[in-house]
Formats: sequence, C-alpha cells, structure tokens
Amino acid sequence: MSNITAYIILIVAVVLGTAANGFAKGSQGFTLLIPSILTAITIVGCMYTLSLVMKTIPVGITYASFAGLCIIATSVVGIYKFNQMPNLYTVMGLVLIIAGVLIVNLLGKVNS
Repeated sequence: MSNITAYIILIVAVVLGTAANGFAKGSQGFTLLIPSILTAITIVGCMYTLSLVMKTIPVGITYASFAGLCIIATSVVGIYKFNQMPNLYTVMGLVLIIAGVLIVNLLGKVNS
C-alpha cells in the first residue's frame, strides 16, 4: 500500500475514533443500547483501519498521528455537538498537538 493510501485510511480511522468518542458520550455510561452498540462498532472499525495503516507507516507515527488528530476532532465535536467551549489554555494545548502531529509526520524519522 502506498503512503498516500495509508494516510487516507488513517483519516478514516480518525473519523471512526472520533465517532466512537461521540457515541460513548451519548451512551451515558453504556446505559443506552443504540449509542453503546454504535460505540462498539466504530471502535472495532477504528482499530481495524489502524492495523491496516501500520502495515505501511511505523506504529509510533501511526498512533501519534491518530491520537493527536482524534483529540483535535473530538474537541471540535465537543464544541459543536455538546456545546463544550475550550478556554485559552485548552486552545493553546490543541495548537501544540497539531504542531506535534505535523512535526512527527513531516520531520520525524523512524529507523526500521
């Protein structure tokens, strides 16, 4: 698989991971059936897509990218869906996460 394909699949993993986080919040501690089932399905899909990406991109870069992008995307979902407004320090932290993801992917090297 090419790097471009791997990064596209990584974006799918981020979307699934972010959806899983939103469904987990909506499941109210896994007390609501449908959001709980959707959480489980999206988590499994997320892990599957991550496993595909790790065939091409090293595990550390894959997971650092996934985690950082998922944090950003989940924060955006929190703003729009749950009306959770971040303060200045949260925004600064999110900007640093974005910078970290960019540094890992554009400048980082992993020796195989």
